[in-house]
Amino acid sequence: MPTNIATPERALSWHDGARISRIDVWTLGTLALAAIIMVPLVSVVVMALSPSDRIWSHLVDTVLWQYVRVTLTLMIGVGIGVTVIGAGTAWLVTMCRFPGRGIFNWAMLLPLAVPAYVLAFVVTDQLEYAGSVQTALRALFGWQSRQDYWFPEVRSLGSAIVVMTLVLYPYVYLLARAAFLEQSVCVIEVSRTLGRGPWRSFFHVALPLARPAIVVGVTLALMETVNDFGTVDFFAVNTFTAGIYDVWLNMNSRAGAAQLATVLLLFVLALIGAERWGRRGQRYHHTTTKYRELPSYRLRGGRAALAFMACLLPLALGFILPAAVLANYALSFYEETLSKDFFVHAVNSLTLSAASAAIAVAAGIFMAYGVRLSGGSVIRSVTRLASVGYAIPGAVLAIGIVFPLGLFDNAVDGLSRTLFGVPTGLLLSGTIAGLIYGYLARFLALSYGTMESSLGKITPSMDGASRTLGHTPGGTLRRVHFPLMRGSLLTAALLVFVDCMKELPLTLILRPFNYDTLATFVYQYASDELLEESALGALSIVGAGILPVIMLSITVTRSRPGRSEPDAGYAA
Repeated sequence: MPTNIATPERALSWHDGARISRIDVWTLGTLALAAIIMVPLVSVVVMALSPSDRIWSHLVDTVLWQYVRVTLTLMIGVGIGVTVIGAGTAWLVTMCRFPGRGIFNWAMLLPLAVPAYVLAFVVTDQLEYAGSVQTALRALFGWQSRQDYWFPEVRSLGSAIVVMTLVLYPYVYLLARAAFLEQSVCVIEVSRTLGRGPWRSFFHVALPLARPAIVVGVTLALMETVNDFGTVDFFAVNTFTAGIYDVWLNMNSRAGAAQLATVLLLFVLALIGAERWGRRGQRYHHTTTKYRELPSYRLRGGRAALAFMACLLPLALGFILPAAVLANYALSFYEETLSKDFFVHAVNSLTLSAASAAIAVAAGIFMAYGVRLSGGSVIRSVTRLASVGYAIPGAVLAIGIVFPLGLFDNAVDGLSRTLFGVPTGLLLSGTIAGLIYGYLARFLALSYGTMESSLGKITPSMDGASRTLGHTPGGTLRRVHFPLMRGSLLTAALLVFVDCMKELPLTLILRPFNYDTLATFVYQYASDELLEESALGALSIVGAGILPVIMLSITVTRSRPGRSEPDAGYAA
């Protein structure tokens, strides 16, 4: 009898190799899905290489370098802002004890639920000449006109930097806090025995160890920055995204817009490459298993007050004040809002986001499971390439989607006319199906990444045991993996749902004619200086994002081994 009996893990590995050689439905389906998702990116490049009636030379001579300068300035400003606020508040909440710490622990993430364009509308409404702030200043000091005093220009690049920083710093806060929670107590103890206080320990020990997480958080924030359209358009800031809309819609040049989109795509790829290059050859490992409650620094007096204000200020400006303003307007003008088909827009948003979330989760788990079964480097690389859509601005993806959908519709229409003499018209262009496709290309990375991470935590021996009991790969997925992945499935669905509710650039371009979501409804009315009548819609978008934010906070807090409840006197 042979003595070398394969373990379930070995049996699974051999089986996967066999499947690679004969190509099964999971491998083919995964590759097909990845190819469909990558179509918009390929389309943008193809259109950029097509003739553009000298529009590119005109752009180079006039506005291209302004787009470059403004976009870079915006990214640098937001990058510095989110790093300082996100990493600083994460350290305070994790390592220091002061009044309000228990609330700030989860509340610091709440601005993540506020779309940047919504905060831009509120800031402008309150700070412009007729807003409550300047009105109060004139009444207080007796000023009669704008010539009597100086006030910063509200619709400016500086305002765009501040607004985006306030809503995007939670990306850095979330990842930095998780990194601080995962750090071993030994390194903190060594720092303290060497006589370093809280701030020196932060700058010389904790911050360098958390650098990879902080860099990833900053990268995510900058990707959202280059994707933004509502904020920069409202503040009249000429970034690449605003330029793409201008060239496409005002200059009527799709090829020129594609060429600008390609340059912006290079910006994004350079950003990703810089993030990886910055961590080249560096490793950050935990050298001990000594995990217990992290040593905390109790702050008193002025230091406690400063820590409290450092956390309260970004939270108040990024969430509390805008939510209060929107709630006040929503209560005062709800009748006007309801008379403008508010419920129709709300149903459109809910159904569209729910359908997109369901499709994205289904595609994500199919691809992640296909990669798990195959295990090959080729299919793994292809799926990762397909999941870069989240890093691509919505305006770029929208351009890449319109072109292939138009080719498909024209081909089907021509074939139908030839064979049956019946025109089919537009089947996908300007339809809900085309919009959902855009959401899938943009947000597949959220569901795929979550599913891949969840499947990675399930030992391959469970697959082998299921197969030896006669279950097919589909049966194993349904009977074994689904019950173990329920939490991840819900998390992925919520993340995609909320991002679809907030998404503006893709929706503006790809939506059907006369079809509005809450995002487009709020943008259109607020752009017409009717924030009061759009406040209920904006508040609804913010409310939809709060639950996932709280879930993320709970997950991060529970990630620390050896944690204990905070001091009761400092929890509230």
